[in-house]
Amino acid sequence: MNSHDIQSIVEKVIKEIQGIETPSIPIGVSARHVHLSKEHLEILFGPNFQLTKKADLSQPGQFAANETVTIAGPKGSIERVRILGPVRSDTQIEVSKTDSIKLGLNPPLRESGNIKGSSPATIVGPFGSVYISEGLIIAQNHIHMTTSDAERFKLQNGQYAQVKVRGKRPILFEQVLIRVSPRYQLEMHIDTDEANAAMCVTGEQGILYIPSGTP
Repeated sequence: MNSHDIQSIVEKVIKEIQGIETPSIPIGVSARHVHLSKEHLEILFGPNFQLTKKADLSQPGQFAANETVTIAGPKGSIERVRILGPVRSDTQIEVSKTDSIKLGLNPPLRESGNIKGSSPATIVGPFGSVYISEGLIIAQNHIHMTTSDAERFKLQNGQYAQVKVRGKRPILFEQVLIRVSPRYQLEMHIDTDEANAAMCVTGEQGILYIPSGTP
């Protein structure tokens, strides 16, 4: 029996145990970045400052700005951290575990937007600096999907699934959060540590496994 036959058998067993295999899910690698409130944007860049667009992101209405900031912690700092727009109601910083070690901080693993009780950090811009008492997180890997995608896959917002990334270093990601909105575009987001572990880049595909108990 050759390696291809063995791989086919293994994948068949995985499907039987874990659920139904669905079409591939595009993967987006999310590097460290910052979401700023309007108040903090003006402190960092000056009164009435407006972000300027560098490139659109995969999710409709979101963009990478030309502007960057420095993130500082008790043990070090990281320069040229990209700001993502548009502005939000609350400032949030998303980093990898490797980044957090360099900063000397211990942010929790959280869904984006859930920053209560998360780590503090200092943000430095060209006009001023801001200390936030909470807002630094390691983002939970997740899949953005539209309402129609969720209906097709029989998944609900807040549910978890598994995604297998093939390649030179195949990895099965467990506990991948499902996020559903009519505004989203289908894509799985992982951070740079996860991408390096799987040796994958933005644009590659993962296989979504729906839990067998899903209604």
